[in-house]
Amino acid sequence: MSATAPLAGQLALVTGASRGIGRAVAERLAADGAVVVGTSRSAEGAATIDQLLAGSDGFGLVLDSCDAQALPVALADIRQRAGAHPSILVNNAGITRDTLLLRLGEAAWQEVLETNLSAVYRMCRAVARQMLTSRYGRIINISSVVGSAGNPGQSNYAASKAGLEGFSRAVALELGPRGITVNSVAPGYIDTDMTRTMPPQAAASLRERIPLRRLGKPEEVAAVVAFLAGAGGAYITGATLHVNGGLYL
Repeated sequence: MSATAPLAGQLALVTGASRGIGRAVAERLAADGAVVVGTSRSAEGAATIDQLLAGSDGFGLVLDSCDAQALPVALADIRQRAGAHPSILVNNAGITRDTLLLRLGEAAWQEVLETNLSAVYRMCRAVARQMLTSRYGRIINISSVVGSAGNPGQSNYAASKAGLEGFSRAVALELGPRGITVNSVAPGYIDTDMTRTMPPQAAASLRERIPLRRLGKPEEVAAVVAFLAGAGGAYITGATLHVNGGLYL
């Protein structure tokens, strides 16, 4: 990779990188010169990331971001294998457990909040320690249009993403004086495995609601993440950048 690559010399940690938006982010950051470590909950997913990053110094890593005990072990492993601490953190891992409020049980509520919000708190807290010492860092949290617009049947998911954005703003104020930016990227409906399972009529109806009349591409979200991770995003912090084709204005 050329030394002129925009992210040369950076180590990026991307959670949930085996597919969808996370995969596109890992690919883009690697193409921009970063050494990328992508995480997955499964060994199969980590192997997929290894293949994705073949030819670079990056690699896949098994990590359940909800496992507080596993996180310091994983960061030590990254330090040993990559010879550096992450200077870029992309919190992408997330889940949905969709159902209407009156059917929403305690377990489904807690699982979504734990994965989409509490795990992000733990990741940020752990990685920010070294960023503070280095007086440099880029933290990018993947939110959702649902965090701003809401959506029936997704009260747990909407709460987790709205909380994520508020968390990001507060942490941006704390870490900014040490040269660390913290931002959120809020995708709308993106063409991934999840949206491809929608019935044709539902997909057509959804596209009609989007001013650009199409779903977004994972690569379009990844481009915004790469912008925030690079020099172009150096004076942006505490922001939520919406990538939704005009669905939420």
